[in-house]
Amino acid sequence: MSASSYYVYILASRHHGTIYIGATNDIHIRLELHRSGRGSKFVLKYNIFRLVHVEVFATPQEAIAREKQLKFWRRDWKIKLIEQENPDWNDRSGLI
Repeated sequence: MSASSYYVYILASRHHGTIYIGATNDIHIRLELHRSGRGSKFVLKYNIFRLVHVEVFATPQEAIAREKQLKFWRRDWKIKLIEQENPDWNDRSGLI
């Protein structure tokens, strides 16, 4: 994944747990911010640190549009999206 990529990601607290959706241009730094308690108060409050889904985009506009779209989706749609490629909700942070 190149430095000029933009990411939409889904974090989860556990399998079928609390979900957080975000967008960033540096997934590694963003995950570090979340995991150190400096990324989002919501993520920190609910211990949402497991990276379960990532999508890559060429422009920030595409990533922001997709993030907004996913945030308006029903929960069961989000679960289906995650489970298409990650049925066990494994942490994918080591794969990026």
